[in-house]
Amino acid sequence: MTSPLILIAFPQSSERVIFERALRSAGYQVALAETGSEAEKIFQESIPSLVLLHASFEKNGLDFAAALLERFPTMPVVLYEEAEKLASYRRALQTGISGYLFPPLRIEDLQQTIERSLQRARRLGDWLRHEVKRTTASLEKRIELSEAERRRYEIVFASIEDGVILIDTSGKILMINPAAQRIFGITQAQAEGKLLLEAIQHPDLRDLMARSGEKHLSYHEINFADGRVYHAQITPLPNIGQAITFQDITYLKEIDRMKNDFVNTISHDLRSPLTAVLGYTELIERVGPLNDQQRIFLGRIRTSVENITALVNDLLDLNRLEAGFDTRRERVHLDALLSYSLDLLRPLIDQKGLQLEVKIASPLPALRGNPLRLRQMLENLIGNAIKYTPSGGRIEISLYPQDSQIVFKISDTGPGIPPEEQSRIFEKFYRASNVTAESSGFGLGLAIVKSIVENHQGRVWVESALGKGTTFYVVLPAERQP
Repeated sequence: MTSPLILIAFPQSSERVIFERALRSAGYQVALAETGSEAEKIFQESIPSLVLLHASFEKNGLDFAAALLERFPTMPVVLYEEAEKLASYRRALQTGISGYLFPPLRIEDLQQTIERSLQRARRLGDWLRHEVKRTTASLEKRIELSEAERRRYEIVFASIEDGVILIDTSGKILMINPAAQRIFGITQAQAEGKLLLEAIQHPDLRDLMARSGEKHLSYHEINFADGRVYHAQITPLPNIGQAITFQDITYLKEIDRMKNDFVNTISHDLRSPLTAVLGYTELIERVGPLNDQQRIFLGRIRTSVENITALVNDLLDLNRLEAGFDTRRERVHLDALLSYSLDLLRPLIDQKGLQLEVKIASPLPALRGNPLRLRQMLENLIGNAIKYTPSGGRIEISLYPQDSQIVFKISDTGPGIPPEEQSRIFEKFYRASNVTAESSGFGLGLAIVKSIVENHQGRVWVESALGKGTTFYVVLPAERQP
């Protein structure tokens, strides 16, 4: 039996050499690729059984993995990153990555992860890629198969641990495996031959089918009242219909919830002692005179406590936003909020000698939103522009309507953001590599901006060039007129 072929898509590095030796010693065939074109050539010659991918491959390994999984939905991909990052882990989960590795890493860990991913691929994907292709030209012709071949096919289909539903082009269920029957609490007799959305009336499944025409549909969740969560994917089957697979990710969701609860609990518990420390620093000067050196030390303590308090408040804000607690909505005029925020930040602008140009279209429609959160969004974006624009630089702000939306645009003449990092700047705790150590912040401001915008059904994105500055765009829906 031919041993599996593993494609190591890594830049030249010592880790690649170690991984290659470890996999060869375990009996695997190994192919190496340093660029996307080299990887494409390998795929043209022979489809690998698994791809071991570096996070920095082709500038962004996760983008490469997403494109790869669009072409080969059942291809197992294991991502290696030089340090554990929660944001990368969550995006890897959304992309459909089957394994995630980071240092410190033992050779046994690598080999076990590779073997688990290969076993899962055999159970979940091989039947689609090999059995269906080899034994059926289309499910309309399956009646022509011999009884023995059909029986073998049905055994393979029934043994898949994840739920699988095959539907035809009209949306009728052709086949449903036992795992999918257990997931939705339905029998084979109740499902086969019926329209999918009539046989299984689940709102998340209905949303999935509504999104099935999207070009980049890579992730969708099916949630149940008992706490179960499944990752659903749709794979088109030419001349047949579609295959829908359901992978149980309940345990991963629980891990993510536990991490969020831990951060939230720690943040709450830190508030009281920080308040006490800050209070006592205010009282020290009242109980007796201090010398100059003591006042300097006391000032540093106060500044440090205020910085930590700001971090705790940002974490709590972000947790409330992500938990969906921001439900306050009223009629808001964004131009008034912008003018108020600029008045507050004007001393910082003048202190750095920045040129400020503000263009507000008139009349500007109102919108429905939380004025406190929208002001927080504006001040975070304007504060960032002030922070990263050098003295004497320029900031341009525009606010104008477009169709049934309101557009907020802010440009600066700061250092810019590296192109390969622009897709990550809205992640928690992420700071661009060209940010100087003197620039204060914890990497939460833009994450909060993104959550606020999304809670208001809007969009936010960035355009930037190194050495030329950065522009942020926020698009929010205007209030509907009666």
